[in-house]
Amino acid sequence: MPITNNRLSQQQYTENFSDIHPPFETHNAALVEANRCLFCYDAPCIKSCPTGINVPKFIKQITSDNIKGSAHTIFLSNIMGAGCSKVCPVEKLCEGSCVFNLMDEPPIPIAKLQRYSTEKAMQQKWQLFERKKSSGKKVAVIGAGPAGLSCAHVLSREGIDVTIYEKESKGGGLMTYGIAAYKVTPQFCEDEVNYILSLGGIEIKYNQELGKNIFLAALQKNYDAVFLGIGVGLARQLDIPGEDLEGVEDAIEFIYDLRSKGFPAIPVGDKVAVIGMGMTAIDAATQAKRLGAKEVTMLYRRTQEEMPCTQHELDIAMLDGCKIIWLAAPKELKGVDGKVTEIICSVMQLGEPDASGRRSPVETSATFSLDVDMVIKAAGQMPFEQLIMDNGIMNNKGKIAINNSETNIKAVFAGGDAVNGGKEVVDAVQAGKDGAKAILNYIF
Repeated sequence: MPITNNRLSQQQYTENFSDIHPPFETHNAALVEANRCLFCYDAPCIKSCPTGINVPKFIKQITSDNIKGSAHTIFLSNIMGAGCSKVCPVEKLCEGSCVFNLMDEPPIPIAKLQRYSTEKAMQQKWQLFERKKSSGKKVAVIGAGPAGLSCAHVLSREGIDVTIYEKESKGGGLMTYGIAAYKVTPQFCEDEVNYILSLGGIEIKYNQELGKNIFLAALQKNYDAVFLGIGVGLARQLDIPGEDLEGVEDAIEFIYDLRSKGFPAIPVGDKVAVIGMGMTAIDAATQAKRLGAKEVTMLYRRTQEEMPCTQHELDIAMLDGCKIIWLAAPKELKGVDGKVTEIICSVMQLGEPDASGRRSPVETSATFSLDVDMVIKAAGQMPFEQLIMDNGIMNNKGKIAINNSETNIKAVFAGGDAVNGGKEVVDAVQAGKDGAKAILNYIF
């Protein structure tokens, strides 16, 4: 069967893309887990959270039926705490540092408890923050992703009027357009953005792209400060023969289409190869399988020890039936009538560690091939280097250079993936908070 859409029934799509981390069904179920917490002094879970959520405090508030207070504790540190409870790699952050791991006991399900409080707050539309009276100061934020929304919320709480310019037709950034649909639904992402905006003092102007509809020089004239939260988004190319064949897609575009067009509309092949082993690669591979692909093979040029995704994410892919080939790198794509039919891979071996500390893959003379009808490239994302250079912003290969969140241009600040090159949602939220703090110090 060629690449085609609508492979499954509506019921199959619903089952395949249902919530992978179902919430607590009852308050008592949440209480049982919350009461297991030791409420550690100097808790390691707080230290391992990039936004510094006071985990023992919010869990303690659940045990005393103070759900509103629990949600406030979470949102005070992370306004996207609801979304992060679904997408954070908690096994290497808060839950991974839980002291119960040292006792060979299951860690406290921090993410699930966080979801319990925050979703209740969103459902009940609890307004947990009071905005200060408008100061008359104005800030422009470029990008309605986690960094931009986080920055805007902190600024608005302090009485700053914020206008967010977003190039897409919806807010949420990576949460809305770049994460597997079984982790967060489009409706949830929309609800989360609306909940953040309910504070007041924040306006989002959609379909406004830096360098096309809006320009930095004009924003500098009209606002007291500008925050750049433009993220990354250019897919890294493989730079191999055959990359332009039909059936070769970028993972980012594949996931974007899946989330914006709906599951039945997305075509998928019978034999799919996914290049890469990061979170985006896992999301692309698992979703290709859940769309009806018969075989999905993930190719990674290093070994399991060096993979950028977590073991938990790899387990999801393997449980979905995805095959993994380690120490393999694409060398050439071949096709018939302009459509991809074969991927030729080099067998790799590991050499000396590179700058990241991981051992560098070295090509050997050995090769092998796979029959494919679709190839999804998930070899990483690149910053918007040309856009950043066109605006005279100091950068390192496209990653914006900052000093306490400020760029080399006065009153222009930046944070999130545009600065770090692409980390977790929770890191972007913290970068937005840092940017807001720097802007407040600059303005006042």
